[in-house]
Amino acid sequence: MNILLFLTPKDNIAYIYSDFTLRQTLEKMEHNKYSAVPIIDRDGRYAGTITEGDILWTIKNELSLSIKKAEKVPIMSIERKMDNLPVRIDTGMEELITMATNQNFVPVVDDRGVFIGIVTRKDIIKYIYSKTKAVVYSELKADNK
Repeated sequence: MNILLFLTPKDNIAYIYSDFTLRQTLEKMEHNKYSAVPIIDRDGRYAGTITEGDILWTIKNELSLSIKKAEKVPIMSIERKMDNLPVRIDTGMEELITMATNQNFVPVVDDRGVFIGIVTRKDIIKYIYSKTKAVVYSELKADNK
């Protein structure tokens, strides 16, 4: 199965650049209502994932909850608990599903490491559900007899 069938292209998602400040990142996340966004560099290469939690702990521990100070904090200086690991465009479904068990979305990069989009856990679950729905319903009917 080709993961391109599940890909949400970069043009259709919110992401930030690695040279953004904390304030720019907060504004982008708030505007798009995302709790985690991919980080890419200006060459388009995937650089990591930033979450609300990463930002919250940095603001609390280092900025004394000051939004003014956030204007001067480069987003790449924030310690991240975990990055969503990317997969290459030619990754198989089994590996993609394994990756999605531990992260809400899986960043996808091309063979040059350039970020091209994401595959969401939701889309994978919908696909698996659609493929197994008939089997599940027939088993439920058999159990209810």
